[in-house]
Amino acid sequence: MSKSTTILFPKSVAMLKLFGENLRLARLRRNVTAKLEAERAGISISTLTKIERGDSTVSLGSYMQVLVTLNLADDILKVAADDELSRKLQDLGLPMRARATKRRSK
Repeated sequence: MSKSTTILFPKSVAMLKLFGENLRLARLRRNVTAKLEAERAGISISTLTKIERGDSTVSLGSYMQVLVTLNLADDILKVAADDELSRKLQDLGLPMRARATKRRSK
């Protein structure tokens, strides 16, 4: 079975690269070697290199492990914490679906 890949928009690719670079800089500011960081995170050095390059094929779990070892895991909770669009829709009183519609089988 072949592995499917997600095609990202250029802006998303740039954001992932910036995220990876930020993780690399955080590691370097803490004076932690790549080898030690990979050991602490329980990943290979090659996976850490991919993360620090912003590779989209690396699992979110691996990114999370790096955040944990750098003591930055709480930062992930900031994602979508204040969803401005949803708040505006809520303020307008528009009905919001609790769940997405189910996909129909083909």
